[in-house]
Amino acid sequence: MTAHPQGPKPPRNLVIFLPDQQRADTLKCYGNSKVHAPNLNKLADDSVVFQRAYVTQPVCSPSRASLMTGQWPHQSGCTNNGFPLDPKFLTLPQLLGGEHKAGYIGKWHLREQNPKQRGFEEWVSVEGVSDYSEFLVKKGLRPNHKNGAFSAQTISELPLELSQADFLQRRACDFIQRNQKAPFILVVSFVEPHSPYNGPFNDEHHLTESDLAGMAPAPDSEAVPLRYRLLREWQNDKAHVEKAVRQSRFGLTRADYVNLRRKYYGLITLVDRSIGSILSCLEHAGLMDQTVIAHTSDHGDLLGDHGLFGKGVMYEQAVAVPFLIRIPGGPQKLVTQRVSHIDFVPTVLDLLGKAPPAKLPGRSLVPIVFGENSDARNVFIEWNPYKKQEKRLKKETCLAPPREVSRAIRESTRTVIAPDGWKLSLREDDLCELYNLHDDSSEQRNVYYNGQFADVINRCTADIRRWQQETGDTVQLQSA
Repeated sequence: MTAHPQGPKPPRNLVIFLPDQQRADTLKCYGNSKVHAPNLNKLADDSVVFQRAYVTQPVCSPSRASLMTGQWPHQSGCTNNGFPLDPKFLTLPQLLGGEHKAGYIGKWHLREQNPKQRGFEEWVSVEGVSDYSEFLVKKGLRPNHKNGAFSAQTISELPLELSQADFLQRRACDFIQRNQKAPFILVVSFVEPHSPYNGPFNDEHHLTESDLAGMAPAPDSEAVPLRYRLLREWQNDKAHVEKAVRQSRFGLTRADYVNLRRKYYGLITLVDRSIGSILSCLEHAGLMDQTVIAHTSDHGDLLGDHGLFGKGVMYEQAVAVPFLIRIPGGPQKLVTQRVSHIDFVPTVLDLLGKAPPAKLPGRSLVPIVFGENSDARNVFIEWNPYKKQEKRLKKETCLAPPREVSRAIRESTRTVIAPDGWKLSLREDDLCELYNLHDDSSEQRNVYYNGQFADVINRCTADIRRWQQETGDTVQLQSA
């Protein structure tokens, strides 16, 4: 355990807010004061803000598995959506030794074993036929799926008092009130601002095309991975996009982009409102001085940047997320060096006074939090094949022959972001990428193939190879 000035005893409680698909630049502390998120902005003012925080993989399940276990996706077995988490790896409450009452409220998205089988004593479910769907049925609503569940689109059209975020807020406050005398861990996992981009605050933000300033354009060059170009083709297929626009998911014109962002921001406002109520519950219970509060997300959202939507790529809008930690009696500061979600579990364990197991690949960020000098480190991110993409993208296309398309869909990526701003992505069977984030923050110029940066490529490639060896990653990547 790291020595740090938290007083005679470390905080006893931990609350984790985990929205789905919130990109970093949606809060005031990350440069966006237009999103109406007063509670999160106030929380950031009272917290350590990690300005450059990155996920382990930019898609839901692997990222969530890392946040729960402290393992890399290729270690945990949860290498993409639809892959189970290897039960041999302990989750956060199990790593704490069962000393805390543990509650998980909201989206789980880790197959095979639910939270109650992974160390959480209480679980309020929202996926499929769930506690939330039962709540809606009791309110007189009729499920529109044959299995008794409600579609995401139907849920997104409900009034505020029936919204999923409002439901989670009430259940979270109930958990806090019932467990205020015992140490506890509480994860509140929101579905929003994930698509469909629709909710009770659609009209909260009055955006114009000027709010698209700085949006990264789709590159004219073909020096980007084929998988990315296939994604762009699929997402902009006329029939697909017309349906998606009706569902408030994707857009075609600049006006569509504005409308999408307006609704996306409205969903963040919805989450912020619920977080504010939960923070008030902690305050009224007298627990703010005993509780570590963390806020982050499983990945970001392109929202039209690079001509793409959603996640699953290595662009900054997908891999960079908000990361705040409020520590009772701790500092309020901005940490500018890059950090990784792989350090999340050892950090919160350390803050609760529990020595992180040596077998965890990450390390505690507590020394950085309390001002100790720490060398800036490389950040690593991985991508592993996604079964659903074969169904979505494997079709006739003019972009490449069928064999190349098949290889691109199944490609794996390993990315390193060095402290000096160089970002290298190596792949098995697709184009590699090299960007200088200091000079090209919008990642428009892939300089991997221009022959001018062999030293940088060799250095970053060696870093990736070393990381693979240390973490047991066996993916065979292209050589420099």
